[in-house]
Amino acid sequence: MKLSSILLTTILGLSAFTSSLHSEDQWVYFGTGGGDAEGIYVSKLDTATGKLSEAKLATKANRPGFLAIHPNKKYLYAVAASIPDHDAKTTGGVSAFRIDHKSGELTLINQQPSGGRGPCHVSLDHQGRVAMVANYSGGSCSSMGVNEDGSLKKPASFIQHEGSSVNEKRQKGPHAHSINPGPNDNYAFVADLGLDKVLIYKLDPAKGTMTSHGAGTVPPGSGPRHFAFHPNGKWAYTNGEMLMTVTGFNFDDDKGTLTPFQTIGTVPEGIDFTGLSTAEIQVHKSGKFLYVSNRGHDTIAVYSINPKNGKLTFVERENIQGETPRNFGIDNTGEFLLAAGQKSHTVAVFKIDQNTGELKFTGNKIDVPSPICVKFLEVE
Repeated sequence: MKLSSILLTTILGLSAFTSSLHSEDQWVYFGTGGGDAEGIYVSKLDTATGKLSEAKLATKANRPGFLAIHPNKKYLYAVAASIPDHDAKTTGGVSAFRIDHKSGELTLINQQPSGGRGPCHVSLDHQGRVAMVANYSGGSCSSMGVNEDGSLKKPASFIQHEGSSVNEKRQKGPHAHSINPGPNDNYAFVADLGLDKVLIYKLDPAKGTMTSHGAGTVPPGSGPRHFAFHPNGKWAYTNGEMLMTVTGFNFDDDKGTLTPFQTIGTVPEGIDFTGLSTAEIQVHKSGKFLYVSNRGHDTIAVYSINPKNGKLTFVERENIQGETPRNFGIDNTGEFLLAAGQKSHTVAVFKIDQNTGELKFTGNKIDVPSPICVKFLEVE
């Protein structure tokens, strides 16, 4: 073979290898709630260009607000306002779906009751052995095992929260708003808006059970909503829905404790909070940045994270090019942030500056009915 041919073959081979490291397409699933939404929608993201394909219905479902994808990437789970043979006034549900990687479509496997009213958040442990659900209206949480075929077992744990906090209008009782596993699956964490606490549960993924362990606290009236761990597993953050804040915690995995070290605002100082609330919080995969969405203000607040102590420094606020950012998602490459405008029925794509964390609107935006959750899955 001539030298030029050898060089060409080498270059082509390296090019193919580089392409294999950077997946060009990801399925993007949108949980929805209200309006004309019929269920879970799906679009395709081209990570080379940041463009989204037109959203299509992946499956019909009953108000599938929040979603979770199994670690093996074969199954997707969604909360449901109600399920057959159960009274929505007493309990909601959780649905398990099989993913068709070629079309992005979803097929229902089975459903189980969530144990309480108004399920609003679902997550799985890192090995996909147990599904956990937070019930907002019921102020409770539950857990259930996951079978090898992706189906859900009957609930193994149900815990009713008790108590109240300082805001008489919104905190007369518990409102569990999210549930997340710890970095090593030893614990589960429930942000309860009504109690101003992040409740900590000892998690047994093999049995699918949770038992009470303790709690981390936030400033009174904050209303903790969602919760996110730093990739190093040492720090965690929750957003105060009602006071427009973020509280950072040091986490001790041996003791299972959360110790607050900082609370910082998400909107300009002195602003009137009336009609405003935070919604989603996420840490960038690099561990360098944190993002929080501000409803009413219609922005994403960006912070840099101190690599020594986890403390936050404000960077910017970026308009979401829509209304009511109840949720957003950072794609699996860490290059793009997709902001879901629930009231504008839009999803806008932003490029993430890998050095500063700043967001720049790409000009790409699609229509999705009442989007309130964004999840990503590589196209195979």
